[in-house]
Amino acid sequence: MHPPEIRARVRALRARGHNIRSVARSLDLPYTTVWHWCVDRPEPTQVNSAVRCFRCRPELTGPTDPTAYAYLLGLYLGDGHLVTSDRVPVLRIYCTDTWPNLIEACDAAMRAVLANRIQRIQKQGCVAVQSTGKHWPCLIPQHGPGKKHQRPIVLTAWQRDILTPQAGHFVRGLFHSDGCRVSNRVTVRGREYAYPRYMFVNESSDIMGLCQWALDLLGVAWAMNRRNSLSVARREAVAALDRHVGPKS
Repeated sequence: MHPPEIRARVRALRARGHNIRSVARSLDLPYTTVWHWCVDRPEPTQVNSAVRCFRCRPELTGPTDPTAYAYLLGLYLGDGHLVTSDRVPVLRIYCTDTWPNLIEACDAAMRAVLANRIQRIQKQGCVAVQSTGKHWPCLIPQHGPGKKHQRPIVLTAWQRDILTPQAGHFVRGLFHSDGCRVSNRVTVRGREYAYPRYMFVNESSDIMGLCQWALDLLGVAWAMNRRNSLSVARREAVAALDRHVGPKS
């Protein structure tokens, strides 16, 4: 009998587009087992979120998919909102219509971390990707009343333990929400030059500090070009972020 966490990882990998054979190989599972879970009997029962909450189960040392958790937390800090006033908490991430693959990546990350079901609510110019679950507040303790830039945003010790080896995925979530890759144009001695650079803009000094912390872990040089704006412009630094973040699509 396989634990629910393994089934959750199978579903998350399938949601990312992996075929059954590659999922079975990566998790060292029999092909027929994965086939039964995904094709013959897909999700026969919904796994209670309490079973998947690594904060409420002492035998679990961390999230089933640390990369998905790091990415999802980055998305939440940028464009997310956790409603705890309803009977069941609701995690919402707002993704622009311009980048459909970002919507899919957000959906897959939610499923990999905790969600059994995802709703996509069309708004003007964006989609609210949302999931209800009693244990979302356990996994995202940065939630609270008011806007993020008007309250402290501090990582817990256990979050830092997860994010430190997953700094690239955390940065990817941050830049996919509040960042962009642009072509910067300058004129020198009458000649125009263009070079790529990354920008990250956020009104919260705490969230900006977390972005700086993660970039430092990756060895990516950055500079503050405005009070609320961070720039990555050196050629080698941009190349490093291309590996970790890549363009939105």
